Amino acid sequence: MTPHSEPSRAEKFANVVRTAAERAGYVGRGAVARLARDSGLPETTISRMLSGERIPDPRSFEALAAALRIPIGELLVGAEIVSASTLHQIATPRVRSQPITIDEAADELGIKDALDRELFAGMVERLRRRTAQASRDAGSAGDEGGAAAER
Repeated sequence: MTPHSEPSRAEKFANVVRTAAERAGYVGRGAVARLARDSGLPETTISRMLSGERIPDPRSFEALAAALRIPIGELLVGAEIVSASTLHQIATPRVRSQPITIDEAADELGIKDALDRELFAGMVERLRRRTAQASRDAGSAGDEGGAAAER
């Protein structure tokens, strides 16, 4: 990196990992070998990652995050796989005080076509009826079992 150029993605990722590694106690002699052992990644991968040469395969992020004792999202943002705002949207569940309507569900799922919305609504209604019937069936079966158990 030249003095005035923007750091590469791999260099930004290295900074995130280096900071987390230091906080997790991976410092001094043998730190790379210990992090490699604890994450299950090859030592060469850890060395190249910490030097800002490359970002490891994202499939290894879970093990790396566990070894570093950080949320996996921190690695995803550090590798610029997702933005911090996208990660926040994904990780923050929406709490609702009331159930949503079928139309609201279709909107949130991005179903725009009128026929698709009609099919979606029909499927939801069918599933509601089946669930209600299954509940009724389970309730009546439970009543019979209770009466038999009392005899």
